[in-house]
Amino acid sequence: MSRRTEIDVRPITEAEFPDWNRALNTGFLQPPVVAEEQLEARRRQFVPGRLLGAFDDDRCVATFRSFDQEVTAVGGAPVRADAISNVTVTATHRRRGLLTRMMAQDLAAAKERGDVVATLIAAEYPIYGRYGFGPATTLTEWTVDVPRAGLDPRWAAPEDGARIDLVDGADVRKLGPGLHERLRRSQPGAVSRTELWWQSRTGVVDLSGTPWTEPYYVLYRSADGEVEGLAAYRADDRWGDAKQPLNTATVDWLLAVTPAAERALWHYLCSIDWVQTVKSGWRSPDDLLPHLLPDPRAARITTQADWLWVRILDVAQALTARTYEGRGSVVLDVVDRGGLTGGRWRLEAGPDGASCVPTTESAHLVLDVAELAALWLGDASAVRLAALDRVREERAGAARVVDALLRTSRRPWCPDMF
Repeated sequence: MSRRTEIDVRPITEAEFPDWNRALNTGFLQPPVVAEEQLEARRRQFVPGRLLGAFDDDRCVATFRSFDQEVTAVGGAPVRADAISNVTVTATHRRRGLLTRMMAQDLAAAKERGDVVATLIAAEYPIYGRYGFGPATTLTEWTVDVPRAGLDPRWAAPEDGARIDLVDGADVRKLGPGLHERLRRSQPGAVSRTELWWQSRTGVVDLSGTPWTEPYYVLYRSADGEVEGLAAYRADDRWGDAKQPLNTATVDWLLAVTPAAERALWHYLCSIDWVQTVKSGWRSPDDLLPHLLPDPRAARITTQADWLWVRILDVAQALTARTYEGRGSVVLDVVDRGGLTGGRWRLEAGPDGASCVPTTESAHLVLDVAELAALWLGDASAVRLAALDRVREERAGAARVVDALLRTSRRPWCPDMF
């Protein structure tokens, strides 16, 4: 009978990076051999101490990567985040607590650094709640039946002096970062992007190993020449009987910092000759798109799901970083089984700022740190969570007070996968 060795969970060295990538690809059911060009591109993501591996003898059997990020709180403040990605456990080593060990190491280090929250995109729903993460934003994808939409077929360009132009990847790398910074300052749930993000989305760097196909890039400038919108999209080539075009335009991503830019870009995408269907890509659940069409029913929801998950690491900093439209106070008893934050806190908040301090007062609302994360960006409802027995009122009406304080008029949205 073979002896089971103790599995070592630790930060990887640069020399172990190829083996770590083999385990990463294996966990994501990709070809395990990573091409040298792709491996060299991925080396740009290597930060000492932030890539963890689980090793059985000398073989990497689980992977975990985190990196510095900023996530926008309600009101526009950038909050320090520990972004988590590349989480895998090889099928031969499941159910041995490897993810739990890697997560504990990373979150403890993030807390020590002073990160306020941790973030991730969850491939599977049931995994991350046990580590204190809660789903904080939602995404929606629409499929637009262009002929049904009812847009003016004679439309060719914005009528207010604005311009729409096709540009190339170099233009995107030059103009995109500044536009994105403007968007994320006003969009709760948006996260920071690195130079590597823009390079990988314009074909300069290959992180995925998938053959690169250049999309179309379309830029919107206002009448005074200001860049206010940018989108990337692709189109297929499908024809029906009797030479009928049945092409689909699929949006990779679309950024717009004004309603005019958003309207014009969607109008452009729904007016391209031969295109009968437009797939919106991952959008905010209260995106303007359906109601920019004369017939909103032409935009059919084809995907709706949780997206950005958040783990609060510092209750006081998280709740004071955001703004509040209303005024009120509430005592929250935050349960954190991970021991990183939690306790009883009095939140006093209003349009002029907020304070959040430890207290021995009786709690008004008891909730897990994962439920606080779901509420933090303003999307979830404490009243609804109470109906689901996921928060508990100790004072009648406390959930309504929390909703009046934390919920937002526009829903949070994270445009990014990471």
